[in-house]
Amino acid sequence: MKAQLIASFTAVYGRAPEIITRAPGRIEFIGNHTDYNGGVVLGAAVDRGVWVAAAANAEPRRRFHSGISGETVELPAGEPVRQEGGASWTNYPQGVLAALPAFGLKAPGGFDYLAMSDLPAGAGLSSSAAIELASALAFLGLTGESADRETVVKIGKHAENHFVGVPCGILDQGVSGFGKADHLVFIDCRGPRFDTVPMPAGTHFWIFNTHTKHALVDGLYAARNRACVEAAKALGVSLLVEADAAALEAGRGKLSEESFRRAKHVIEEIARVGETVKALATGDLAAVGALLTASHRSSQHLFENSTRELDFLVDTLVKTPGVHGARLTGGGFGGAVMALTDANFGDAEAARVAAAYEAEFSAKPDVLHLRAGDGAAVV
Repeated sequence: MKAQLIASFTAVYGRAPEIITRAPGRIEFIGNHTDYNGGVVLGAAVDRGVWVAAAANAEPRRRFHSGISGETVELPAGEPVRQEGGASWTNYPQGVLAALPAFGLKAPGGFDYLAMSDLPAGAGLSSSAAIELASALAFLGLTGESADRETVVKIGKHAENHFVGVPCGILDQGVSGFGKADHLVFIDCRGPRFDTVPMPAGTHFWIFNTHTKHALVDGLYAARNRACVEAAKALGVSLLVEADAAALEAGRGKLSEESFRRAKHVIEEIARVGETVKALATGDLAAVGALLTASHRSSQHLFENSTRELDFLVDTLVKTPGVHGARLTGGGFGGAVMALTDANFGDAEAARVAAAYEAEFSAKPDVLHLRAGDGAAVV
């Protein structure tokens, strides 16, 4: 990919890039919508991601080229301005430019920029966080400034929250930033505190991308966020992580039925993350799988961020030999399902699951066999 990126940059801009960066997508292993509620979460950086090449120019303009669409967007080298339509993808790197001063860092002036990806969009693998972190490292390279890994992660989150307009927690950027090959990333979102947890040998990630709607900015994600904030306030806590199952039941009369269900999902999901860490430490993959599937059922019935397509995939996967457990991954409302498997689940089994899905929905899911990879870096 690096050689392809250099060749493309040279073809578009007539010179070689000054800096090349890469940031991975991520799998949300377990911890659905727990991050912005101050909880804990487990994720894995994957071995696919977003690549960025950049070079400063002497002109008061910033040119953004997409290796996916082949189009170039030219903007003035001033205050970033949100874009609509086909240029809206530039809101992610532009959001990073807008965030840098908030962390005491300079934004570069004029530059040429090219992004490429081997990460499928809309699959719940957070290509948005990947482009934010890769962009942040590229812009720091252009200005000659430096920032530690946690600051880069926070810059990406700031861009997503304040410029793109998605009230996400730190899961996506944190996992993309702190990823480690053959490990999960554990985040205690109150710190935030980052750690890594080894994956048991012989385990595999499979992703089934439904291509169904996965547009978090359309309000569904924000509505869940608001419901959680309202529930916490009614329970007398600042974040739902500060409440437990007993407190939720005691305060049930103060909550709408919808807010109760949303809060119940989050509080129980935080507990499931803790149980998953314990089960991973002992290599109890049957317990890990059961927790993953329980997480999906909670998303399906309590948080209501699943879809019929995602439910069908989970139902099919958990009946398939070699599958420990399965759940939606990412914000939900479409996107993808993750299955944790052993080596007995391979291409043939994945093809049968995909064929069952196609027979049900007259559409074929993308199937990805992924490994846990390293986090964002200058290449």
